[in-house]
Amino acid sequence: MLRLSLSLLMLLASATALGADAWVEGKHYFVIQPAQPYAPQAGKVEVTEVFSYGCPACFRIHPFINRLGASLPSNAMLDFLPASFRPDEAWPMFQRAYYAAQELGIADRTHDAVFDAVWKSGELATQDVATHRAKNPLPSIEDAAAFYARAAGIEPAAFLAAARSFGVDAKMRRADQLVRTWKIDSTPTLVINGKYRVSVASAGDYEKMIELASWLVAKETP
Repeated sequence: MLRLSLSLLMLLASATALGADAWVEGKHYFVIQPAQPYAPQAGKVEVTEVFSYGCPACFRIHPFINRLGASLPSNAMLDFLPASFRPDEAWPMFQRAYYAAQELGIADRTHDAVFDAVWKSGELATQDVATHRAKNPLPSIEDAAAFYARAAGIEPAAFLAAARSFGVDAKMRRADQLVRTWKIDSTPTLVINGKYRVSVASAGDYEKMIELASWLVAKETP
């Protein structure tokens, strides 16, 4: 445990040292004014990934995000905000499915599996494998319910009831509002403490995006 803690401290120290020389506000990361956290917890620096299961770049960066989550210090937390601004790629459906899974307490343990269902097995694919064009029809919330029944043992009727609930509708409206407030125009994007916005394009690549996020976590750590 001590060895792991020391490793995390060294990672953050390295990111801090790099950032002091390399990261420029307004170029590599952007300040959100006023700051508006997503789902803050007392004493925690919040790192939020704005993503969609239907986003190919989100699938490609997913291993890096998992690594970031595992490397965060004890005073930081990783959470996820599903975006909906690409209805042509079923993003609103995936947003609803994510929040339904969250309501049912299975979002964390099925997160990796949903990405695999879209981009590996094709169970929830949004693109035709042969033509790389959008599938017609796109996967539906009923298709998602069937997936969660297989992946998590949730009865489809129970999943659909959660997906169509007032609570999920409210979460979707707030997610859309935060996407506008944070001025998110691409995914994946990381938001630290509702205060700093970082994209792959602004950071330079996936690795640098993770390094910059770690530096911003250290910057926000008292």
